[in-house]
Amino acid sequence: MSGQRFLWVVSKQSDVSGGGAYFNPQSTRDPLGFLPEGFLERTKEKGMVVPCWAPQPKVLAHGAVGGFLSYCGWNSTLESIVNGVPMIAWPLYAEQPMNAEMLVEKVKVALRPLQTRNDGLVRKEEIAEVV
Repeated sequence: MSGQRFLWVVSKQSDVSGGGAYFNPQSTRDPLGFLPEGFLERTKEKGMVVPCWAPQPKVLAHGAVGGFLSYCGWNSTLESIVNGVPMIAWPLYAEQPMNAEMLVEKVKVALRPLQTRNDGLVRKEEIAEVV
């Protein structure tokens, strides 16, 4: 939608954590199971989806990185700020919404997509607009 190149690191979630499965139980077995059919094929020229861990500080330090969609955990926030990488705030739980608010409203190093739906989801057009 945005036409921008991307690297998306999708790691397997822990079965024991509170956020262990964001979408369904299948998510804990197949980290790419939630992707729409054909997504990888459609985006292979523009993006790379990595279904495992990646060295986030090294990735954020790379000159080609122009932005970071972050859940706003404190370590990720600091790594992004240290490397001068602007963020799209996507908080999930715990202190992350508070961090996102600070990054967007006070520090002004992040943008946040609008939630215009009643179900709490963000429309794809909103993501493309922020990117």
